Order: sequence, then C-alpha cells, then structure tokens
Amino acid sequence: MSVVRLLVWFLFGLLLLPITTTLALDQPNVLIIMADDCTYNDLAIYGGQNAKTPNIDALAQRSLVFNQAYLASAMCQPCRAELFTGQYPMSNGCAWNHSASRPTTQSLPHYLRPLGYRVGIAGKVHVKPKKAFPFDPVAGFDSNCVREPTNPHTLEGIREYMSPEKHGSPFCLVIALVEPHIPWTMGDASQYPPSELELPPNLADTESTRQHFANYLAEITYMDQQVGEILEVLEQTGARDNTVVIFTSEQGSQFPGCKWTNWNTGLHTGLVVSWPGQIPKGKRTDALVQYADITPTLIELAGGEPSDAFDGTSFASVLRGQADRHRDFAFGMHNNLPEGPRYAIRSVTDGKHRYIRNLLSQEIYVEKHLMGGGRLNNPYWATWVGADPLEQKQVYRLVKRYMRRPPEQLYRTASQPYEMDNVVKQPELAETKNRLSDALDYWMFEQQDPGADVDTERALKAARKGQHLHGRER
Repeated sequence: MSVVRLLVWFLFGLLLLPITTTLALDQPNVLIIMADDCTYNDLAIYGGQNAKTPNIDALAQRSLVFNQAYLASAMCQPCRAELFTGQYPMSNGCAWNHSASRPTTQSLPHYLRPLGYRVGIAGKVHVKPKKAFPFDPVAGFDSNCVREPTNPHTLEGIREYMSPEKHGSPFCLVIALVEPHIPWTMGDASQYPPSELELPPNLADTESTRQHFANYLAEITYMDQQVGEILEVLEQTGARDNTVVIFTSEQGSQFPGCKWTNWNTGLHTGLVVSWPGQIPKGKRTDALVQYADITPTLIELAGGEPSDAFDGTSFASVLRGQADRHRDFAFGMHNNLPEGPRYAIRSVTDGKHRYIRNLLSQEIYVEKHLMGGGRLNNPYWATWVGADPLEQKQVYRLVKRYMRRPPEQLYRTASQPYEMDNVVKQPELAETKNRLSDALDYWMFEQQDPGADVDTERALKAARKGQHLHGRER
C-alpha cells in the first residue's frame, strides 16, 4: 500500500473516531436486580404495610415506578425466560416450571453482544439450555434458592464486571438474588413481631401464618440490604450516571393466592427504572407493561433494532417521558405440572379488570410445595385446612378460594388488588368480561396455545428434552 493511501486511511480514521466514541458513550450500561418470590404489594412503594425497605424506597425516589407491570407466568423459570427473551412462555418454550426453552431461542446475550456489550449474570440463573442463555457467569451471589446460605454474598465479582477501568465496553449485568424465596431464614425476624403484623386479606389469620409471614418480611429486608450494597458498588465504580438500573420483585411469594396463580398478587410485579438525566425521577406511570417488553426496550436504549422474534415491544418512550401508555392488555398463563396435578389457567388484564379462565375447573387445585409441609414447604397450610369451619369461617373461605375455582373469574382489580370478590356474573360488567375474553382468545390463538392440552405429562417431558409439541416457534 502506498504512503499516500496509508495517509488517507489514517485521516479517515481520525474523522471517524469522534463518531464511534460518541456512539460508545451514548450506550448505557444496564444493571438488572431481581428479587425472588416477592409479592409486589408487600413492598412499601406499592402500599405494603409491614416490610422495611429503605434502599428500594430511596431508589424509587430517583426512578420511574411502574404501577402496572406484569409477567406471563407466576413461576421463577418461565418468568425469567420471558424477561430474557422478549417472548411469552409458549413462544420461547418454557411454559412450565423446571422445564426448558427451545434450543433455538435467543436471549439478551445474543442481542446485546453484537452491539458491543458484555452480558453477565450473578446469582440465580434458573433458565436453560445454556445455548439459549449464554450469559457470562459472575461470582459472588448464591445461585441456589432452596438452601440456607452457608456463606455471605461477596461484591468483588460484580465490582470487577461493572468497572469501566477494566473493560472498554458497556455491560449488561443481571443480579438475581434468592430472597425472599423460601426457606425464610435470612434477616432479622425480630423486627417483625407476629402479633403486630397487618396481614393481607388473602392470607388466613393463624398463628403459624403470622410467624411465617414475619420470617418472609425479614427476608425482604435482607434482600433490600443487598440492593443497597449493589447500588453502592455501582456508585463506587463511577458508572452510575450512565447506567440504566432496573429493580423488579419477580412473581408473588409462596403464600396461597400469590405464586403459581393468575391472580394479581401472582402476576403483578414491582418494576422500578432509573437512568440519571434520561428517565424522569420520583415519578410513577400507569403504562401497562410486561416482562416480554423489557428486552426489546433495552435493545432500543442500546441503539439496536427490534427483532421479529419478540412478542414484546419497547417501552423506551415511556421511560423517556414521551408516552404514558404502552400496551392494552397483559396476559397470563399457568401450567401446574410438575408443581402438582394438571390445572391449566389463562388470564388477561387491562390494568383495571382481570379475567381468568380455569380450564380444568372440575378438578381441585393442588400445589405440592405450598401444601405439602416439610422444611421447604412451610407448614402454615395445615393450620388453614385444620381450622374449625364453624368457628373460623373466613379461613375456610380462603381454603375454598384456593382449591375450588369456577370456570371463569372477573375482578375489579383497580379497586380491589387482592381480587377477593369474583364479579363475573354481574350484568353491568358483561361488556368488560366479553372484551377481555375476546382478547384472551386472540392471544391464545396467536400463541398457538391449545390450553389444557399443554398441561400434560407428555408435553412437559418433550419440553424438557427440547422437543416442544405446542406453541409458535418464533
């Protein structure tokens, strides 16, 4: 190559340098902090009356808080697969707990790495196969949610991953905590005297329930302390001002009516998002969003283009304060295998009302972890079913609500977030019920979801082997 040509290429490179540098600087880091089995309205920022969460409260003061954020399945593995892929359970294949997504599924690492990002995960992973979720492993936080931790978490792994001095590229780091998933052993339960607690209306007021609820609240506070430590590390690295921070509470807790259900306390999640100077702080939005929308949003913020594979869509305009609406409906589903006998549920909400379809309503609902007793299956349930139905009528009604469900349910969720009164037969709500039912029909058709035929042992075994019998492969 001639000297003249080398000089031309050198000068051309100098001209491009400011442009490429600007693009790199415009790309934000992403820090996603996930709780584990935390009912959204047990948090103070959503009206919780008990849990002390000073760090989440402080984060909310400098963030945009979503009042209407949902996930499609109130179980750990399906909801995480939805978040990481931008796809609903039937699309990515993880439509049961302890199953697997399709081997062809792509997730955050596939989408962000071509844009120059490092994409890592610390703590609980609980998605598979590895080919579909090729995160960088980051040390420091327990990955096992069902054991009592033997060592405290450490911060050096996430500090190194977030340090701009050691890496020349932006990061996307998921820190998936294991609290307040059972066993509820972490934190200081003495902060929560059982007799002084304000129990939610969907929990039976028994002595055992109060003690376990106190232990659960202590784990929420312990989780909140970790949130504070993680944010302090981010501050210390100097990356805070150019980092999108997302906190989410995941699905509801392991109490009846929360996790493993399609009620609001199962599918409604806490979602708090901050980005200094870019996202309005100390504000709330009623824009309806779903976990499937998060990956498309992050890709847009990173400067990428949306993928045809996504079921969700970007809500970046809501984050920037340019819009106050996003989607019309958020959808939910539950397949009960292998958590218990078959019991398929589908649902839809518009943020004001929730419509639920129990596809095997002739069966009783059983969830083996919650109802089985034992160390990891808290024994308060025995005090529910053992209560005197004459002396403790409200306890009996809650047991019946959990185990015996009608084919259809409709709730005024906006005014009754615990959804205790089924109003599906009220004539004045017939139009609302039909509108939501039609939206659910269309979603199931679009997802190629046959309903109860999915919640079978044959379909689950096939999914575990990567051979999915139902649903649309995107």
